[in-house]
Amino acid sequence: MSRRTVLAGGLATATASFFGAANPAEAAAATRPGGGHGGHGKPRLLGFPAIPPSVADQVMLPPGYQYQVLFPWGHPIEPSGPAFAENAGNSAAEQARQAGDHHDGMWFFPLRGGRSGLLCVNHECTTEQLLHTDGRANWSAEKTAKSLAAHGVSVIEIEQNHRDDRWRIVESRFARRVTMTTPTEVTGPAAGHRLLRTSADPSGVRVLGTLNNCASGPTPWNTYLTCEETINKYFYYGEQPPPAGSAEDRYGIGSESPYPWYTTDSRFDMRKEPNEYNRFGWVVEVDPFDPSSKPKKRTALGRMEHENAVVVRGRHGEAVVYMGDDTQFDYFYKFVGAEPIHQALRHRRSPLDRGTLYVARFEEDGSGTWLPLVHGRPGLTEADGFADQAEVLIHARLAADAVGATPMDRPEWCTVQPRTGAVFFTCTNNTARTESVNAANPRLNNRFGHIMKIDEGGNPSAKTFEWDIFLLAGDQASGATVPPDQAFGSPDGLWFDAAGRLWIQTDGTQPMVNGAPQNNQMLAADTRTGDIRRFLVGPPRSEITGITATPDGRSLFVNIQHPGDSGTPDNPRASSNWPDFSPTGRPRSATIVITRKDGGVIGG
Repeated sequence: MSRRTVLAGGLATATASFFGAANPAEAAAATRPGGGHGGHGKPRLLGFPAIPPSVADQVMLPPGYQYQVLFPWGHPIEPSGPAFAENAGNSAAEQARQAGDHHDGMWFFPLRGGRSGLLCVNHECTTEQLLHTDGRANWSAEKTAKSLAAHGVSVIEIEQNHRDDRWRIVESRFARRVTMTTPTEVTGPAAGHRLLRTSADPSGVRVLGTLNNCASGPTPWNTYLTCEETINKYFYYGEQPPPAGSAEDRYGIGSESPYPWYTTDSRFDMRKEPNEYNRFGWVVEVDPFDPSSKPKKRTALGRMEHENAVVVRGRHGEAVVYMGDDTQFDYFYKFVGAEPIHQALRHRRSPLDRGTLYVARFEEDGSGTWLPLVHGRPGLTEADGFADQAEVLIHARLAADAVGATPMDRPEWCTVQPRTGAVFFTCTNNTARTESVNAANPRLNNRFGHIMKIDEGGNPSAKTFEWDIFLLAGDQASGATVPPDQAFGSPDGLWFDAAGRLWIQTDGTQPMVNGAPQNNQMLAADTRTGDIRRFLVGPPRSEITGITATPDGRSLFVNIQHPGDSGTPDNPRASSNWPDFSPTGRPRSATIVITRKDGGVIGG
């Protein structure tokens, strides 16, 4: 059945085609909680009952599951560190030794068999009204410093108690914070380029910090990739916006900055430091096992609003990295390394510093092409405004525009399916699509988003691919292809566990279910059958994001980001008081650990 036929049909037909069920009746049975089977005699992947929608100020889970709050904002990265002040009275220096705000992507690196390990956690941004005792009032250099310290990455060591299976943070030589003041190196083709030079760094290779760290990804050589996303909101351009069509305009720089950092730190004032913003928007590599190492900004992977980065081995052993650019009408990318990973490491070279960056074009017939972003090719010459390969990478969005990539509905997280190698990625939503739909983005005013699937025939290094829409999120009125009782919107986080369960996390507009509203949530899908079930619902105004597990699959780590972010200094608990529920506290982003009461595998 063709994709066009599916989109023109009803829910049962669509579900059957998308998920591979043999007929509409089988698809309908498979999507009912507790119904269906794994297909072709395979056991069912989802062993929990779907939970109902919720607007409660709590994390809701299926019966038989429990969670523990492990690492909330302000928690010390080691037990000996500074304690969290409920009134947000911690200093900038204390914040630099505590969990940052707005937990996002993360990864668990196991030690000693997996009952202990290093957990790397991104801290995307901050809710300034809750970060400081009096919010944004009376802005000062100290407030800028605290906000800078609340961004970045945490590396903590955790272990599971063998008696009660609870996790705890322990003292560790690996524990550290990477913040917006951490010395960081620039590597790859753009290192030292004139567009990366500033008055503080005329070499163009030494940057202070990393910011807006969204999602992430591990590498096969046991390092952590953290992705810089919405960088435009931190820099002040001036009273007038940049010229239409300029690089600054294409990267979303406006005349205002919601962060007043520039008032106390001139590097965020583009009138004084026009190149500082070019030094952000990269994939940054952190070695969690070497706390003395400097993070590395890998410029060969291009500059954009990176969501996450998924690394696999190519046909010849080279690194292949899939990435989405999280903006309306932006693109999906792939980097293919120039040499096998083992060869690069043997010669003390990074597998991510040499290679080719590609951008995807999705054809109407379900085929696709990876378009190389290489200086000198048509559209990418000096006459086209690209002086060299470094400028192609620094202005990757402009380069992708020039070669004719397909503008997508906010491409965000991606994940690779075990065994098949198929690549799935979320298109979160795009209400700005008021015209010009295409086969890969088939809905006007796409409030609820969709999930894409790319098949490269088992060859991650391929130049072409086949694609399909895995599902359309939303309600039936919007043409969704999910069961009405499992309706969700704005898919963002996406991850396959080792068993092949696809975990879907949401951030944004949610459809009503049986006339009732719902908070953001996490669902699991069996991609073979169409069985999809709501597993977790978060507190009000939170985003569900970040996911990783222990090797045995019995502990699942998930982040709850910015619960109750509508709070004010006078009323911080206006919309949520999770997770502390203290009468004098405030809501806090946090990492939670989910386990089964019977000790079983999560989701099974």
